[in-house]
Amino acid sequence: MSNELAAMSIDELAPLLRERKISPVEVTEAVLERAEALNGKINAYIRIDAETARKAAKDAEREIANGTYRGPLHGIPMALKDNLYLKDQVVTVGSKIHREFIPAYDATVVSKLKEAGAIITGTLNMHEYAWGATTTNPHHGACRNPWDPEKIPGGSSGGSGAAVAADMTIASLGTDTAGSIRIPASACGIVGLKPTYGRVSKYGCFPLAWSLDHIGPMTKTVKDAAMLLEVIAGYDVKDLTCIDVPTASYTSACTTDVSQLVIGVNESYFFHEVDQGVENCVRQAIRKLEEMGAKVVPVEIPGIELATFAEIVTSTAEASTIHHQHLKERPQDFGADVRFLLELGELHSAVDYLQAQQIRHRLNESFRQAFQQVDVLITPTLPFTPPAIGQNTVMINGQEADFLDHVIRFTGPTNLTGLPTISVPCGFSDGLPVGLQIIGAPFREDVILNTAYAIEQTNPTKERKPDLKIDPVESLTRSL
Repeated sequence: MSNELAAMSIDELAPLLRERKISPVEVTEAVLERAEALNGKINAYIRIDAETARKAAKDAEREIANGTYRGPLHGIPMALKDNLYLKDQVVTVGSKIHREFIPAYDATVVSKLKEAGAIITGTLNMHEYAWGATTTNPHHGACRNPWDPEKIPGGSSGGSGAAVAADMTIASLGTDTAGSIRIPASACGIVGLKPTYGRVSKYGCFPLAWSLDHIGPMTKTVKDAAMLLEVIAGYDVKDLTCIDVPTASYTSACTTDVSQLVIGVNESYFFHEVDQGVENCVRQAIRKLEEMGAKVVPVEIPGIELATFAEIVTSTAEASTIHHQHLKERPQDFGADVRFLLELGELHSAVDYLQAQQIRHRLNESFRQAFQQVDVLITPTLPFTPPAIGQNTVMINGQEADFLDHVIRFTGPTNLTGLPTISVPCGFSDGLPVGLQIIGAPFREDVILNTAYAIEQTNPTKERKPDLKIDPVESLTRSL
């Protein structure tokens, strides 16, 4: 029964918890048991906080029994990426330098989760300082993909992606600066939502690049992502980038009705140099939407070919500003890959940075014009399936290609523009998950969630799960 509970979604668990058919204690114990049994294999958690989680679960059980039900997150165990501040608890940001950092307050999103009754089970592995897409962390060890532990889970929110896929948490939050929610969502076969820039407060999140960072849900299902967004969205005066716009009932938007939906497909950029197995899955999902009544039209996005340049210049320059002092004083305490990127960011001129911002301005206009013609754009999330841990190249149609050259090609443009974007599983290639990316107009999370929900309801993954066997002896040893 414990494995069954850990495998369930928020949408499945919430009514059972509300009606007291199961208890928060049972669900939390199921998740903790699985997390402790599998973490040696997957390394998704940096810290499992079992004692605090058990106490919170008992409190939630008591509240629900007394008739104080806070909503669908009440009693739901969640682990969080280790760059979101937890009051009076160590938050390492995946680093050596911050390995003993203890925030004095909760991040706004953490406060909202706690107020909604969620139970925090621990902190999750991530690429050091969120500055990379593999989660091969030199300080906490490499996180592994539950579908094939020799492969990367993506990054930088790799622990979140792996933990959700392996049922080591019911749901999670990730952060996204160039694709760090959507890349691991695609690689691990889960749902990853990057809301519109300013929709969710970043107060209490250790930054990577101020003008590109987002926080969003990483979940087993689209409805779960909608439920989480309803809790964490909203204006926060403590975050100067937060935008005061109305939120919506995002779960109500998930209807599968796409009969009036107009889908834009950009062939020249978003379907260029894509591995055939990935492309086949994405195009099949688009055909399914057409069968459901959606219309597909070609779209051009002038200037999109410059997006990667602008993304890299902006992110490296801003990240190097944040870490400038430590890079001068403690360069040896950074992992080699992160140190290289931070040193690269120190080399950019003001001209480089301002040119990148001009490209962003033009891209915003190009996407604005595109959304006058279409409701969403659909692309692959990644142009390849996850490579092996430690491998710097990927295979695209039998040809070896550089991982860094291609990993943010399709995800980075919507960090530059701040557009809401979701990755949803759409099938498998060579036994590994494939993600489809849906881009929407500003603050139209409702539209991309419904489009993703419609795809999900066609069951493109045939409800397959990673084949992770728990050694009963190891599990018993951990519990003693």
